[in-house]
Amino acid sequence: MKFSQPQTLQQIALILNCDFVGDENFPVLGMNEIHVVESGDIVFVDHPKYYDKALKSDATIILINKIVKCPQGKALLISDNPFDDFNKLTKHFKPFISSSVSINPETKIGVDTIIQPNVFIGPNVKIGNNCIIHPNVTIISDATIRNNVIIGSGTVIGGDAFYYKKNNGNYHQLISCGGVIIEDNVHIGASCTIDRGVTANTIIKFGSKLDNQIQIGHDTIIGKNCLIASQTGISGCCIIEDDVTIWGQVGTNSSIRIGAKAVILGQTGVTKSIAGGKTYFGTPIQESRLKLKEMAILRQLPKLLKKLKEK
Repeated sequence: MKFSQPQTLQQIALILNCDFVGDENFPVLGMNEIHVVESGDIVFVDHPKYYDKALKSDATIILINKIVKCPQGKALLISDNPFDDFNKLTKHFKPFISSSVSINPETKIGVDTIIQPNVFIGPNVKIGNNCIIHPNVTIISDATIRNNVIIGSGTVIGGDAFYYKKNNGNYHQLISCGGVIIEDNVHIGASCTIDRGVTANTIIKFGSKLDNQIQIGHDTIIGKNCLIASQTGISGCCIIEDDVTIWGQVGTNSSIRIGAKAVILGQTGVTKSIAGGKTYFGTPIQESRLKLKEMAILRQLPKLLKKLKEK
């Protein structure tokens, strides 16, 4: 997330009531998770295992729970609880906006777009031309829907990320401040859920088609012309490259990449990143021809064991 106005290190430290290391006028342009940080961003880290990764990332302001040597060209914010302070910044720069009407009056809706009854559209939403938004769709906030998009009944776009940290026996949510981008010619079926990014965007690219009852996790990127069948669940921070086909009841681990033109057969568990141009099946995932051959051999085991006993 980029701030609407550039901040200084001192201004951020005052919001958090914390100490800092660096020039008080050091520029702060936004805040992001480590996998999407850029120069000018704040990133948080609260475990020694990840200190080095955060300090060497593209982020130039590190919100950290220990005084360490500050890398050249960067600044530190010293916090007792970086996780909570990151949430504090989210609430400050991206506060929750409640709604009193079904469609936010500032929503930009393109030419020839049809909004059916009982649709809810929250703040910071743009919808392009020639779209159809069917009844009971909820677009919570911060979504860009481009041209020729169809969204089926009951779909929810922009729900919070499933992102929690356990502390003192309780789970604490990292507040989402990202958005959703749905590009041209995308078709989303009924009762799908597409979560917003934590600090960046969840993206569904040009021409992709989603069946009913599909879950897309936060910050995931679905490539161009992908085909995803019903009851598939894609975790957060995944990258699905172009022309991938995913059949029904597939589930993925988070932060994996599926290569272009891969085909995932139904009821597969995508437990790791996989190369494109191949067909896969099973849990743990394997190339389908090998998996099916393995299953065929296993079916022969009773006969083989019987023959061994007869000898």
